[in-house]
Amino acid sequence: MLLNTYTRFDVKFVKGKNATLWDENNEKYIDFTSGIGVVSVGHANERLFNAICEQAKKIIHISNLYKIPPQEKLAEILVKYYGEGGVFFCNSGAEANETALKIARKYGEVEGKIKRYKIITLENSFHGRTISTLKATGQPKFHQYFGPFPDGFTYAKDIKDIYNKIDNKTVGVMIELIQGEGGVNPFDKSEIKKLEKELKKKDILLIVDEVQTGIYRTGEFYASDLYEICPDIITLAKGLGGGVPIGAVVTRLTNVLKPGDHGSTFGGNYLSTRAGIEVCEILQKEKKSGKLDERIEYFENKLVEIAKEFPLMFESVAGYGLMRALKTKDTKTRDEIIKKAFEEKVLVLKAGSHSVRFLPPLTISFEEIDEGFERLKLALNKGKN
Repeated sequence: MLLNTYTRFDVKFVKGKNATLWDENNEKYIDFTSGIGVVSVGHANERLFNAICEQAKKIIHISNLYKIPPQEKLAEILVKYYGEGGVFFCNSGAEANETALKIARKYGEVEGKIKRYKIITLENSFHGRTISTLKATGQPKFHQYFGPFPDGFTYAKDIKDIYNKIDNKTVGVMIELIQGEGGVNPFDKSEIKKLEKELKKKDILLIVDEVQTGIYRTGEFYASDLYEICPDIITLAKGLGGGVPIGAVVTRLTNVLKPGDHGSTFGGNYLSTRAGIEVCEILQKEKKSGKLDERIEYFENKLVEIAKEFPLMFESVAGYGLMRALKTKDTKTRDEIIKKAFEEKVLVLKAGSHSVRFLPPLTISFEEIDEGFERLKLALNKGKN
């Protein structure tokens, strides 16, 4: 028996191809979720499949006590788009954020005249489900039952309020550039660029949680590229492995952690980093050819059409790239839409209190987009009645 930690839809998927899934009765579904932004190159991607099989025939795992060539190669790719720095590999977004917090805390311990340890996050944020990342998450509903929590986290209402929360013990600010779980809420580019500039003046670290936004989800390799900033630390996971569990931290602070300060048994092993290399190369090709940008524009236009056609249900379209949302009037409407969409065999997600979230595979075809929105329209028309 499984622990009752999820409210699951009554369906068992047995196979998939790109953005299409089939259940045990051979019923076809269009997947606008990609496993919550994980299956970035689609289900059963042939290149990824071949890379995983080829690696599995050789070595799946040793340990980080020895050099791992694909780990080094994937680190080179991640740093190439970052500028200059180093990478730590782990297994998930929460672990990546834990690592970022440890880097920041040690930096605050050893740099400067006084010990700094406080981390500022935002009230509507989400950073993970471990005890520390849960506390870093600024939504009270996630904090019930699990205290006491580690000290040193402060929540700001918005980007402007961050300045009010800074004191002489503040070592870092952790933000998502587009809040995912919080409702797909992008921040203003000029505000983010100003924040980066002000934090640098005060020697306060800017940590950007790109667990969901990274690896071309917004149309650029990092969402930080979209915002024209270079954070001190970037955290990654979800789409990096195309479905194989992997997390990563990319940082300019290459000399803060020393041997023994941190580690991961599984992190960055042969299998996960080989998958990561293949995902990055597939998506680099899609971006360079212009195909990714064409898909993004096509998908956005479909969302705009839906919002115009159903103005009593939707208030606006939000997000960047293929991290999108339709904002509904209220929570009840949102939940009913997701339910009706599932009945029409198109998978969408909830986010925040009133957002229908879309995170399709970045390789989704135009035909799959068309079919998915046709099904969504059927669901919305049923919702009128």
